[in-house]
Amino acid sequence: MPPSARHFEALGTTCSLFVAGAPGEHLERGEAWVRALQARLTRFEPDSELSRFNASAGAWIPVSEELEDLLREALRAWELSGGLVNVAVLSAMHGIGYRRPLREGPSGSIAVATPLPALPDVLEVTPGRARLRPEAGLDLGGLAKGWMADRLARRLGDNALANLGGDLAAQGAGPAGDGWPVEFGGHTVLLRDQGAATSSTRKRAWELGGERVHHLIDPRSGAPACGDLGEVSVVAPTALEAEVLAKTALLLGSGEAPAYLDGKAAAWWLLP
Repeated sequence: MPPSARHFEALGTTCSLFVAGAPGEHLERGEAWVRALQARLTRFEPDSELSRFNASAGAWIPVSEELEDLLREALRAWELSGGLVNVAVLSAMHGIGYRRPLREGPSGSIAVATPLPALPDVLEVTPGRARLRPEAGLDLGGLAKGWMADRLARRLGDNALANLGGDLAAQGAGPAGDGWPVEFGGHTVLLRDQGAATSSTRKRAWELGGERVHHLIDPRSGAPACGDLGEVSVVAPTALEAEVLAKTALLLGSGEAPAYLDGKAAAWWLLP
């Protein structure tokens, strides 16, 4: 019996949810959960929890359990990536015209890029509270998608797959009992209690001021990445970890990525 499926647009991308051997109502609740968290974690709405946190930079403010957990994961991602996954990227995003959802087009002009500050230098988190250094701002972006995919797969049931714009979390044995089939780099892999993610400079790209720019910022320069890899896909224990590993590998480039991924990822694909 094929799994039940639900597809919808959220988080600025296409999301797909699948469950095997469970009522389809689980998928409706899963979509509602995604939309509710999106409203709280988006940087594009001034009254979202994330926007209020960014606007309160310099002061300790209360944060929800979900935002606190995600901020702690952001600090762990910074460590795992050697500083290459850095959510303190809001000013750099604004500097390339990414001030609003891409469907509305870029705005402004390209600003001079500067290296990003180390995340632990600008973000502090304690139980129930957090603080940003003045003038710092966060964009949780892909990190939030991986974090959400992991939690959503568990919420959907014992045998489910959550795909949030390429950040995937697989729970259980899949519809045929041998894992959930997912295609990466022209290969079909079977995921079972694993995560996967793809990081790419080919999508979310636009022209501004006669220049082609994309959304993947290299924190070492504060400008869009310009390495020799165009896309990296990774399979790892969780979607969040796969997201961090894929983005780090793409920024490192083909020379350093294999050594970095060895021992951390279950599988990977590097594409120019």
